[in-house]
Amino acid sequence: MDDEERTRMFNEAAIRYSGLYKGKINTMSKVPVRNLSDFSIWYTPGVAAVSLKIAANPEQSFDLTGRWNSVAILTDGTRVLGLGKVGPEAAMPVMEGKALIFNYLGGVNAIPIPIRVSSQDEFMAVARALEPSFGGYNLEDIESPKCFFILEKLQKDLNIPVWHDDQLGTASITLAGLINALRVSGKKIEDSTVLLMGSGAANIAAAHLLIAAGFKPGNIIMADSHGILEPERSDIDSLMINNPWKYQLAMSTNLERRKGPIENAFKGIDVVISASRPGPETIKREWVKSMNSNSIVFALANPVPEIWPHVAAEAGAKIVATGRGDFPNQINNSLVFPGVFRGVLDAGAKGVNFQIMVEASYEIANFVENPSVEKIVPTMNEWELYPRVAAAVASKTVEMGLARKHNSKEGFLKTATEIIESNRDIYSRMMKEGLIKNYFGDEKNGR
Repeated sequence: MDDEERTRMFNEAAIRYSGLYKGKINTMSKVPVRNLSDFSIWYTPGVAAVSLKIAANPEQSFDLTGRWNSVAILTDGTRVLGLGKVGPEAAMPVMEGKALIFNYLGGVNAIPIPIRVSSQDEFMAVARALEPSFGGYNLEDIESPKCFFILEKLQKDLNIPVWHDDQLGTASITLAGLINALRVSGKKIEDSTVLLMGSGAANIAAAHLLIAAGFKPGNIIMADSHGILEPERSDIDSLMINNPWKYQLAMSTNLERRKGPIENAFKGIDVVISASRPGPETIKREWVKSMNSNSIVFALANPVPEIWPHVAAEAGAKIVATGRGDFPNQINNSLVFPGVFRGVLDAGAKGVNFQIMVEASYEIANFVENPSVEKIVPTMNEWELYPRVAAAVASKTVEMGLARKHNSKEGFLKTATEIIESNRDIYSRMMKEGLIKNYFGDEKNGR
């Protein structure tokens, strides 16, 4: 089965099973109900005492309700996967999938909330209004540059961690993969030249995270659909007004001052990280051939990477990564956000920053004991990864002065491991006992 046939098979299966299951998540009580009198504890009259205690000190909402473990997945559906502006209703399947991963891998109660709003101010008004219900926000699939403004503003205004997974999650797993790719290829962070192809949410955040991790700004080149970003580009004044985040990087990167179309940026470069248009020929074979020896190509567009991995390898790339799980080296933020949110929630974090992200990235990279050409990041079924990332994040949150709850790294690891394993055990029992229906049949013939 070739790459395109396999993609078509997954698409058809997703539509068929979505119709059978009619949603991926459910709400279930976590307290015992032995008889009707228990409702006098969980609801009226007893619940009034809990409300009064929280009214006297709203911080108690983290100890007396499920807020400590609840995350909202907020989107306006303006940039969903590689599909674009498909609207909040069409965004729901993706947000449900995200909630499933949050819960299964991180033990986090995540609520998908696609919202119909017409401006960034409306979006932020909704986010501010919902803050009392959640311990953190995961922003998702919001078009650029609106996503930068919303993230920056909410991180300043709110007293819970606000994370835009398309920026911060993708940047963190990109850095983790790149750390090990450089180890395998024998290159060093401080000497490596990097092309970030596509200057949207993922790569603008990646640029800042790479710099925070020690890459030299002058060794980074940014490019978008209009070509290489540099101070003399014809639209630079417009960028200064309409996209100051891209403008700032145009001024501070690209020490060589390369100009022109994207292919001009490939020649003699060590690394390409592409978060651009779906392929498979968005990156040309000839462009990869012009890169340095032992080159590294991350083609991260979904659902079809900018260049098929075998084509990039034939053109000379030593290490190739994509966003898909059916190829080696899946650079997918699913390896990041379950552990990161487990960590910030366990620490009762008031925020999250680039230093915490670098810590998470190194924890993920170091989890791979012997990185190789086909193994630069863990796979999603390496369960020990998530509590380790959570402990690293929680410990760094304490160090950065952003935690409500303090513990040792070992203590945070114990907490995260217990929560995640308990949650997955419940899920496995429900599968085994048929409480979650198995429309797949046996593994061999299920599809």
